[in-house]
Amino acid sequence: MVVNPSHWVTWIDSGTHTPLDGEMDPSTGRSFMQVLCEKYSPENFPYRRGPGVGVVVTAGPQGSPMKDRLNLPSILVLNSCGITCAGEENEIAAFCTHVSELDLSDNKLEDWQEVRKIVSNVPQLQFLNLSSNPLHQSTLERSCAESFSGVRKLVLNNSKATWETVHTLLQELPQLEELFLCLNDYNTVTCSPVCCHSLKLLHITDNQLEDWSEIRKLGTMFPSLDTLILANNHVLAIDEEDDSLARLFPNLRSVSLHKSGLNCWEDIDKLNCLPKLKEVRLLGIPLLQSYSTEERRKLVIARLPCVSKLNGSAVTDGEREDSERFFIRYHLDLPQEEVPRRYQELVKKYGKLAPLAEVNLRPQIKAKVEVHFEEKMKEMSIRLDQTVADLKKQLKPVVQLSTNNMRLYYLDREAPFGPEEMKLSTRALHSYGIRDGDKFFVEPKTK
Repeated sequence: MVVNPSHWVTWIDSGTHTPLDGEMDPSTGRSFMQVLCEKYSPENFPYRRGPGVGVVVTAGPQGSPMKDRLNLPSILVLNSCGITCAGEENEIAAFCTHVSELDLSDNKLEDWQEVRKIVSNVPQLQFLNLSSNPLHQSTLERSCAESFSGVRKLVLNNSKATWETVHTLLQELPQLEELFLCLNDYNTVTCSPVCCHSLKLLHITDNQLEDWSEIRKLGTMFPSLDTLILANNHVLAIDEEDDSLARLFPNLRSVSLHKSGLNCWEDIDKLNCLPKLKEVRLLGIPLLQSYSTEERRKLVIARLPCVSKLNGSAVTDGEREDSERFFIRYHLDLPQEEVPRRYQELVKKYGKLAPLAEVNLRPQIKAKVEVHFEEKMKEMSIRLDQTVADLKKQLKPVVQLSTNNMRLYYLDREAPFGPEEMKLSTRALHSYGIRDGDKFFVEPKTK
């Protein structure tokens, strides 16, 4: 199809441009449609090479030849484009009927009505990212939120969205499965008047939630929650009765408490009350700082018998058995009143294990040996990191022979062939396997 030149304008200059009629002034922002046409028009790709050089495509009326000239994918990424408003709604409807995912993060949208104009004309939309837009500057009316009804994944990170805004959206998004509320400066949680039974994943990291009384509200609002990511909140304790915790989060399979404020093993034990829990992240918590890397992982695995993935790594059957045996031995010397409940459970499973024998695998540095010469014997301590030539120098004042006139023999107590002459002067002594109590014999060379 041949495009009518009246629908697009080309210019090349040194970087200055006077806005045309119907085009937004860059100083006041840009429309969704303007950015969409600029980014996805085929004419832009070969010409956009630097400031002031390019092609501007102005959208024509719905049904115009321009629709055939925009090659839009089903996933639109329009982040950091300076978008402040929607633009012509009929053009959005014409171009975006097939779009399923839309990333509008880090733009300048501050009016929910402008977002509504975009979303209401994208009928297949399931994923919407509005992160880092100043939408907290306007109020979201329920009639406006109705336009979001088909969204399944909603990202409001760093939008400073109030809980009232979140609740308004929740009431109008019956299919919402994933909600992202990170970096919103929340220190409290306000309960919604209605439960959201569809939500499976809540990502609420990098806020300021400390008191467990705020976290429990999330369980009340989202009873079907499968994944709860609370990383980088300073949650101080899991202050909940065992049966109550199971009722609050009956479907929780994965929880992240990375860099929380947990400082008590009893809080870790509480996680066993979650009936469907399989995955846990617990890195960077104060409780584990004093333990070695091996101790951290093994002690946590032993305390959480149903968890199959810890800190992103699968827990194998072999690792679990090793960890549980390690747990028993780790607590052997504790007084009975300080032994954790899990210890008794594991003793029933494996029995009371004896401590592992300490095996020193480091090479021996010195040995106490006997040096025999001229019917005499002298006990000496020799370094095993030296060579045969070095040992001869050490023996020189003892046996009163020069190194050139010295024949040195080593008797390995387990060798069946008697003493071995040490002829290779550069050979290291530790390669002989010398041990305490071994014997050396020194004789003068015969002429």
